[in-house]
Amino acid sequence: MKLDTALLRAIPGAFILNSGISKLGIDDESAAGLQQMAATGVPFVEEMTPEQFGKFLSYGEIAVGAALLLPFVPTRIAGAALTTFSAGLVANYFSIESMTQDDGIRPSEEGTAVAKDTWLAAIGVALMLASGSKKKKKNKKK
Repeated sequence: MKLDTALLRAIPGAFILNSGISKLGIDDESAAGLQQMAATGVPFVEEMTPEQFGKFLSYGEIAVGAALLLPFVPTRIAGAALTTFSAGLVANYFSIESMTQDDGIRPSEEGTAVAKDTWLAAIGVALMLASGSKKKKKNKKK
């Protein structure tokens, strides 16, 4: 694995894995609060109980973080996992009016912390594209 790819995987992977581990055993009240916010961008989570959502979120973050950190997981797969995960976060950003300024794009003061999730989406797409370009180079050499 190239250094640039390793860095793109390691930094978000460590943060996401830590976030998932910190949510293990989350209490129902905290899970319900996160679930309510998540449901604005990802409506199907409303159908879960807070306990189910807490486990879903925690295990999901652990899986995405681990996929990014484990070098035997193909970069394209790790990038797809990160892109999918971050798409839910970005959907929340654009679904909650208070997160953006009047133009609906630029972050408000409240939305600045959530707007960074767009970077995760960009990293995920970059990982998927980087692994594809490697295969094209190999095919050209043949």
